Formats: sequence, structure tokens, C-alpha cells
Amino acid sequence: MGILKRFKEIMSANINALLDKAEDPEKMVDQYLREMQEDLGKVKAETASVMADAAKAERDLNECDAEIAKMQKYAEKALLAGNEVDARQFLQRKAQLSSDRAVKAQMAETTKANAEKMRQMHDKLLKDIATLEQRKDSIRTKMAAARTQQKINDLNERVGSMNVTDGVSAFDRMEAKADRMLDEANARAELNNPSPESKTVDDLVSKYDEDGDSKIDDELAKMKAKLGL
Repeated sequence: MGILKRFKEIMSANINALLDKAEDPEKMVDQYLREMQEDLGKVKAETASVMADAAKAERDLNECDAEIAKMQKYAEKALLAGNEVDARQFLQRKAQLSSDRAVKAQMAETTKANAEKMRQMHDKLLKDIATLEQRKDSIRTKMAAARTQQKINDLNERVGSMNVTDGVSAFDRMEAKADRMLDEANARAELNNPSPESKTVDDLVSKYDEDGDSKIDDELAKMKAKLGL
């Protein structure tokens, strides 16, 4: 019954302790489930074998009891028939069967106890596997949330180590340079279109000269009309 010793640890397995030692609980659960499924297959096969042995031992004991009762019955019949010699033979056979019965009874008791232990291990494995299957999705969800939070923490640490003041100052300098370029462009446009105040005296003389010639031409035209020329 080395299988009983092999699976003592299964009976006392502490799932939470195993998970506490795992660096990655998600991987640990998957690995532990695979191992438990393998153990379950071994326990199931061995349990069936031990249960079969227990059933056979119980059957042998019952058959022995029936044979003992049979020998008792025949011994009584032989005595009633006045045949003491036959009765003695039946009683001798009964005594031999009674001696064998003690061995068969011990075998039946032992195999039954072993079968009960194997059944307990089998049932515990089924229960543990069902428990882990139920918790696996929860563990996976928590691990995903933990990884996401860790990424956020890493990002916050990187941003926190940046010198934000230097970045703002650089943008201020670029904005000031853009303002300067715009002011210079507007100034050049203004220079290309001089204002009235910036006209020279010669420009003014030319303006009024043109106005004077125009008036003279008008007056000359009127005189020609008056003279009929």
C-alpha cells in the first residue's frame, strides 16, 4: 500500500500556503491544477483497485461464514441420523474454516479501511480541484489588475522624475521667438505700404501741381466756349 504513503501529502495539502510562496500565483494555480489532475488519475485507479480488493475480501468472508454454517448444519444432521463419525468430520471441517475465517476477517477489515482512506483522498482531490477551478478566474482577474496598476505606477514614477519646469521654460522661449517673428513680419508689411505722414515735400508739390493744372484747363475751356472758339 505504498500509494497511501505517497498521497499523505495530498490529504494535508495547504493550497493557500503554496500560493503564498508563488511569485506568479496565476502560473502556480495552473501548474498545481495540472499536478492535481495527474494525482487524481493515479488515486482514482488505485482507489478502484483497493475497493475491488475490499469487495473480494468481504465476499470471501461471507462465503466462509456460509460454509461454516453449512458444516454445522450437516454435523447436526449426521448426529440425528446416528452417524457420529460423519458428524465429527463435519465439525473438523468447521474448525478449519473457523481458523481460516480469522485471517479472512482481518483481510476484510484491512482492505475496507484502506478503501475508505483512498476514497477520502479521491474525494478531497475532487474538492480541491473544484475549489481551484472556481478561484482560478478570480486570481487571473486580480493578476491582470495588478499588472495594470504596476504599469501606472511605473509611468507615474517616470513622469515624477521629469523636470517639468525645464519643459515649460523651453515652450516659453519658443513662443517668444514666434511672437518676435510675427512682429518683424508685420513691420516689413508696414514699411512696404508707407503712411500719408511719411510722404515727402516733393510728393505734396506734385499733388498740388496736378490740381492746379486741372483748374487751368477747366477755366481755359470755359473761355473758349464763351468766345465761340
